Amino acid sequence: MRRGRHAFLYSAVVLTLLATGCARRPAVTQAAAPAPTGGVATVPAPAPVPAAPPAAPPASAPPAPPAQAAPVPAPVETARPAPKDFAPTAELPDIHFDFDKSAIRPDAAKVLLASAEWLKAHADHLLLIEGHCDERGTNEYNVALGDRRAKATRDFLVAQGVATRRITLISYGEERPQCTEPNDQCWSRNRRSHFLVKPE
Repeated sequence: MRRGRHAFLYSAVVLTLLATGCARRPAVTQAAAPAPTGGVATVPAPAPVPAAPPAAPPASAPPAPPAQAAPVPAPVETARPAPKDFAPTAELPDIHFDFDKSAIRPDAAKVLLASAEWLKAHADHLLLIEGHCDERGTNEYNVALGDRRAKATRDFLVAQGVATRRITLISYGEERPQCTEPNDQCWSRNRRSHFLVKPE
């Protein structure tokens, strides 16, 4: 009977110790993996690696100052001969123009051909060509017209071989008429290119 009691007590004590010993064991927690979805286990993606900060740009040399344009030299003007230094010559007669025209007429072309030959034979002479008009029209218009007549005359002579550098032009418009009568015959005499020369 005593052995039975002892065995019972012993068993009760052992059970009590076991029960209290199990309760005091620390609980170990483990992160549970998420429940699989669709029957396939998924592996969590690795955490993104932070991007490296952008590298500082290489030190560059300071910008060069803007290049300054080289100064343009002032044009050298050759001294123009003064009209008073020139004189007329019988070998270079006047040529005449139609009213309000600067084209070289056929009769004027014949005169200019002979004048060009004389000028080429006298290459040591400078030439002054004066452009003239009749009195009709404004002063400004006639000065411009006289200039066109002088240029047309020069261009004809240059085309015949006379050097451009030898020629000077001037326009007097209506300021220096040969004739002052208000009629066609007088006006036709005033519409002209007049020639003067001087030794170079």
